[in-house]
Amino acid sequence: MFDTMTMTKILGGFSGTLLVFLLGSWAAETIYHVGGGYGDDQAQAYVIEVAEDDGAEEDVVEDEGPEFSEVFASADAAAGESQWRACRACHALEPGQNMTGPTLYDVVGREISAVEGFNYSGSLVEVADVWTPENLNGFLENPSGWAPGTAMSYAGMRRIEDRADLIAYLETIGE
Repeated sequence: MFDTMTMTKILGGFSGTLLVFLLGSWAAETIYHVGGGYGDDQAQAYVIEVAEDDGAEEDVVEDEGPEFSEVFASADAAAGESQWRACRACHALEPGQNMTGPTLYDVVGREISAVEGFNYSGSLVEVADVWTPENLNGFLENPSGWAPGTAMSYAGMRRIEDRADLIAYLETIGE
């Protein structure tokens, strides 16, 4: 099946391919070689002058935006109902109906681990005692950052206005 000529052709093909790659590597190294080879007496083509730093760094204050309490005071519960769509996949608003996540019926002001029959994960119960609007805001912004080890895989809601609207909507659900 394999004779000497076939094996010679296969070996020649591999050797030729290796030779092409080696020559290509050598040519690329010669063309794109950076530094060295020209001696250290070569000057740069141009020099960009930079002002000396006197060591005094200015404190940069980032604009953190409005406080949550200010935004929550003007939150729109009707707009929060549209934000609820992201939560609906894992949570229910009916009392006692747990899904992947616990029911969110009467969640604002409720103890964090108060839902019967739901196994809370991570340090969620260690972070806070009650779901205040501020605690819900922190959790909705970055669930795994606010409560490390939580099983909630939601990445978080970035806009503070959206979080405030959603919390205002959840505040209307319940007693």
